[in-house]
Amino acid sequence: MSQREIQVPPDRFEVTTEDVLLTSELDSALAVCVYDAEEQAGALLHLRCIVRAARPADVTDTTLATEMLLLDRCLAALRETMPAARHLQARIVAHLADAPQAQPYCETMLAMARHYLADAGVRLLPDDIAPGVPRTLRFRPAMGWVHTRV
Repeated sequence: MSQREIQVPPDRFEVTTEDVLLTSELDSALAVCVYDAEEQAGALLHLRCIVRAARPADVTDTTLATEMLLLDRCLAALRETMPAARHLQARIVAHLADAPQAQPYCETMLAMARHYLADAGVRLLPDDIAPGVPRTLRFRPAMGWVHTRV
């Protein structure tokens, strides 16, 4: 029996109560995988970590605010879909670009996502962060299963 897959593009999220695989191609991006093992459902948020060196700092602040708004909307949609969920857990998976100016921006995004999730009462599991070759993420929320490959 083959598993149905749903591709989650950059700057989007998908919430599911079905036993499906949520997938993303991480290339200078991070993914937030959120699930409730008891409810066997969850969500995948895919955010790009793109740095444009020619932009002023206030654009970066605006971009970060927009990304945190997407995280907020993702969690709100998940809680609306699963009102009985009481044990949300999250794992952050990231691919870091090799560009030196990208590192601080990505680290800021990661820190903000961690703080937001903790403040929202989501239990944080260990991060999976790596530079180098872009990564393929496969997430099965019904089982809390997260797998990456290059």
